Formats: sequence, structure tokens, C-alpha cells
Amino acid sequence: MKLSVKSDYAARAVLWLSQHYQEGGARTVEEMASTQGIPPNYLVQILIELKSAQIVKSQRGKAGGYLLARPPAKISFGDVLRCVHGETFDSPGLSDAQCPAELRHAWRQLRDAVNTTANAVTFQQLVEAGADKAKMYDI
Repeated sequence: MKLSVKSDYAARAVLWLSQHYQEGGARTVEEMASTQGIPPNYLVQILIELKSAQIVKSQRGKAGGYLLARPPAKISFGDVLRCVHGETFDSPGLSDAQCPAELRHAWRQLRDAVNTTANAVTFQQLVEAGADKAKMYDI
């Protein structure tokens, strides 16, 4: 299974917005792009997709930009991957009647494991893991 750079950029954007969630207020595309190393035009396209999946929302006006549509604890890694790529794991063997049943079963097990793992990781957990790591260096 190989994911695209788009999934990495989408995850970075959601993590960054999660890290600023408690501060409230929208963040600009320019600020997000420069701090995360994402091309701004590509980031806008990703944010539009994340918005359509109700992961982020936009705010117009002078203090406009993007912010999370729900708390980081309610957004899973799986939500972001499915938004950007559709199903997180797919194999032609899953729907191929010619594929042996035992192999289809193995493909289903692998798909279920990927989905379970991706759904179990929330962006709140990632924010907390990053904060714990930062505390370790303050000793």
C-alpha cells in the first residue's frame, strides 16, 4: 500500500489545525503552507476536499481562513485518508470472483486491519503525542 503526497499534506494540514484548535480562530492558507512546507495552491485544493468532508470549515473576512469543523478528538486519521483517497485499502481481488476465496479472505483481513488502525488514531492523540515529545526536551 502506497499513499500519495496528497495524503501526507492533508494529514499535516489537519494536524497543524488541531495544534491550534484551542486558540480558536481561523488560520490562513499562507501561514499553514509556509509552516508545513506545502505549496499554497495545492493546499487550497486539499482544504476544499477536507471542507467537503466536513473535516475543516472556512471563515470569510479579515480574520478569515480555515479551522477544524469539529474537535481533533472527533477526527481520525482514517477520516482524512478516506477524504483524500476514498477507501483506505482496496485490492482488485476483493471483488474478483476469479480470486480464490482464501485469498479474498486475506485481502479482507488486511483491509479491515488498515481501516481499524487508521480509525483508531485521532488527531487529538497526535497533538498530545507531539506535546509529550516537546516536554521531554524541556527537562
